[in-house]
Amino acid sequence: MSSAPSEAAPGVSGGGRALAGFLLSGFLMALLGAILPAWGYHRDPPDFVAVGNYFLSLAVGIAAAAVLARRIMARRSLSFLLVFACALSCLSLAYLALVSPPFSSWWRVGGLLALGLGAGLLNVALFYAISRPYQSDAAATVNKGGIWYGLGCLLATVLVAGTFYAYTVPGILMFMAAVPGVFAAIYARSSYAAPAEGAHPTLRQALHDFRSLGAVMFALLLFFQFGNEWSLAGWMPLFLIRRVGLSPNAALFILSLYWLFLITGRLGSVAILRRVRHSRLLLGSVLAALFGCLILYSTNNAFGAATGAAFVGAGYASIYPLVAEAIGRRFPYYHPGFFNGIFSLALVGGLIAPATLGYVASSLGVGVVIGIPLAGTCLVMVLILLIWLESKVTGR
Repeated sequence: MSSAPSEAAPGVSGGGRALAGFLLSGFLMALLGAILPAWGYHRDPPDFVAVGNYFLSLAVGIAAAAVLARRIMARRSLSFLLVFACALSCLSLAYLALVSPPFSSWWRVGGLLALGLGAGLLNVALFYAISRPYQSDAAATVNKGGIWYGLGCLLATVLVAGTFYAYTVPGILMFMAAVPGVFAAIYARSSYAAPAEGAHPTLRQALHDFRSLGAVMFALLLFFQFGNEWSLAGWMPLFLIRRVGLSPNAALFILSLYWLFLITGRLGSVAILRRVRHSRLLLGSVLAALFGCLILYSTNNAFGAATGAAFVGAGYASIYPLVAEAIGRRFPYYHPGFFNGIFSLALVGGLIAPATLGYVASSLGVGVVIGIPLAGTCLVMVLILLIWLESKVTGR
């Protein structure tokens, strides 16, 4: 794989800017769930199948990006891939602004496919760009990237909530298109180099270690956990509007509360990881998430909805940092393409779940939105117990 240049430009904080790029990644991923009420999908008659198609097209774009990224990097530099991904995301959002309702939903499916492609290319480039800071301090790099990602999700939701009644939907999306445009300008003035092929184990060597039962369970755990998080993130506004009777603005602010508790909970989890037994922290997190899901399912007012969102956000917060730390101990080497593959798999799982909800909700109603995260959280608990058991048996 060619890479040019071999060193970051003098005076450029390449690692810091690359980590900040995860803010854009979270921004792009969270945008769809926040914009659905603005597109009118909370009104009757509900077209939940179209919503499912939106999430599915976003997932297909992310999956396709993994193949396209390798072809681009074989011919161009890592810096070019970063700029191209940001520019494609900017153009995709501008296009979505032009095809907002009453245009056919299939026009937006195409735009979200392009947006998923842009987000997927960005993720691939970012994982290569952070390889050097990761080697220097893996834990700090992962935590900072996660914080930036969560802030991006929160930013997208707050922007839509704050402009919901102030601007038209095309105006909101055009305004949001400026965010990846700014990042494209930043990365155009920076220089990044992909790590040399010989610096890490090859992707095939890395995948060889993932033939073990424990590794498969780690992958499934991330797959289901991201599915839980994004099912709620994608559908919470529609659920709260149609089932609880909240206004679109109030529903979006409660979604912002969910992201806020998810971010602050992860910061708190990192701070206490060395002081609390991981088994107790994980068990408490899963129980808190289950409790929050039950509150959301049974509430009929804004206070109950906010309480449920806070419990679920706080409960989900510590699961990813703990799993990422365990993967880092179990598989200590770093291969950018390998870790991007794990992250992309988790993101695809996170989007397939809300896509499935769209198709199921069209028949069973919006109340089923809480059902998949509830079942998924139970599966996460079972997988955690199986991973602990496998670790005891193998001594790893």
